[in-house]
Amino acid sequence: MSRKRKESSGDLDTARGRLAGLQAIDPALDFGNGKDLVNYQALITDAETALASYNTRLAEVDELYNNFLEKERSVAAMNTEMLSSVRGVYGRDSDEYEQAGGTRTSEKKRPRPAAANV
Repeated sequence: MSRKRKESSGDLDTARGRLAGLQAIDPALDFGNGKDLVNYQALITDAETALASYNTRLAEVDELYNNFLEKERSVAAMNTEMLSSVRGVYGRDSDEYEQAGGTRTSEKKRPRPAAANV
């Protein structure tokens, strides 16, 4: 089960388009107080780098999760095999079978026939 990657950002797309428009007005446009095209471009680049890093990390997490699921399936299979081995050696109605996590046949509830509705 992979996590959804964020392939694009509406705000980043808007920023790229706006930067292109502002550069067309004046490549050295500066409104003061840090609002210039150099800082704007740097901010856009930082956001793009963060997005790429996020997507890379998601891929790494997916790989780790898939590895865990594979090992979990192995453990589940071994759980069944171990209980079956105990059943084979000691029997289904033994104390050992119950100690290993099984339900003794003598302790299982028997289904009762449903009463007929009149």
